[in-house]
Amino acid sequence: MEQPPTGGGAGARVLVVDDDPTVAEIVTGYLDRAGYVVDRAGDGPDALARAAAHRPDLVVLDLMLPGMDGLEVCRRMRGQGPVPVIMLTARGDEDDRILGLEVGADDYVTKPFSPRELVLRVGSVLRRARPAGDASGPGAGSGVLRAAGLTADPEARRAVKNGAELALTVREFDLLAFFLAHPGRAFAREELMREVWGWDFGDLSTVTVHVRRLRGKVEDDPARPRLIRTVWGVGYRFDPATTEEG
Repeated sequence: MEQPPTGGGAGARVLVVDDDPTVAEIVTGYLDRAGYVVDRAGDGPDALARAAAHRPDLVVLDLMLPGMDGLEVCRRMRGQGPVPVIMLTARGDEDDRILGLEVGADDYVTKPFSPRELVLRVGSVLRRARPAGDASGPGAGSGVLRAAGLTADPEARRAVKNGAELALTVREFDLLAFFLAHPGRAFAREELMREVWGWDFGDLSTVTVHVRRLRGKVEDDPARPRLIRTVWGVGYRFDPATTEEG
């Protein structure tokens, strides 16, 4: 049996939401041994109640919950404030994974999964979400990034557009900070997945969905993006000059 990573949780609170008690017990055990404080919920209403009572630092959320599904739980939790979410989805359900990303999940893991991999994903998302003093993640340590009316502060994990703060998920912030740090350069989706997500392989629709969501928050007209340009046959390019000149 594979051994869980140990000692990386530093007391962060993780809410595990899964109606399968066996899965929930295994995941909880691995997270507990890795140093996390773990709460468990078996359905959507229970998850929302536990999150309201003790705000988690991260939620591991099964998509296929009875009654209120994971998508609705994610929407309602996000309505109470920002919280990183890792969605658990069935293998091969690409539409479900995309829906999860569309409602703001920061990451997803397909079932059946390695509990050790899930613990490592939890640590990765939490490190990127941690404000002030976190030395990891795109743009970390590079100071405040500014272009085309956008500002991203990697230490404070705060992004602003024309003076108004943007409500970004962990991955959306990482993607914006990366684009701001590399203006004018085209990146393939594979490169963005490696540099922003830290994955050497994975479902490239993850990148596509996050670019679409980010455009919806930073572009004046997301249907005609002028900042995050599609470079056909390549990927995407952050092009602040088009707005600054116009």
